[in-house]
Parts: sequence; structure tokens; C-alpha cells
Amino acid sequence: MSSNKNVVPEAKEALNRFKMEAAAEVGVNLKNGYNGDLTSKQAGSVGGQMVNIMCPVQTVHFNREIRTINGHNLPITYQFCLAV
Repeated sequence: MSSNKNVVPEAKEALNRFKMEAAAEVGVNLKNGYNGDLTSKQAGSVGGQMVNIMCPVQTVHFNREIRTINGHNLPITYQFCLAV
């Protein structure tokens, strides 16, 4: 039994358009319906592009003082997803 059900059935066409746009951006030729001839790399690049658009990554760099050694700093980098 599949758990891939649209919470809003009317959104199915919008999601398909979004998928086609993402595929065009990464150079993958999708057709309507079955796309079983795609390689895993092609299918993954489409899904990855969709995630990149929905959830852009923000990177923050800063220095944090090391608590055990006075006067020393530790460079910290955080990457997180911005809510759209």
C-alpha cells in the first residue's frame, strides 16, 4: 500500500508542473506519464532540484569562544534550511 497521497488533491497538477520545471532546469527530458527510462542520476537530480527550490540552504559562519581556553576562538559553520 502506497503512502504517497496528496493531502490536497487539487495540488497534483501544480506539483506535476513544478516537477517539469525542475527537470527542465537540470536538463532532464521528462514526459507526461511513465518515466521509467530515466537513470537514477537523472531522477535524483530532478528531486534534488525540487528540494533546492523548496528549501534553500542558508550558511552562517561565526567564531565561538572556546570555553576551556581563554582567548581562543573556534570557527563554526551552520547550514540550515530556510522555511519558505
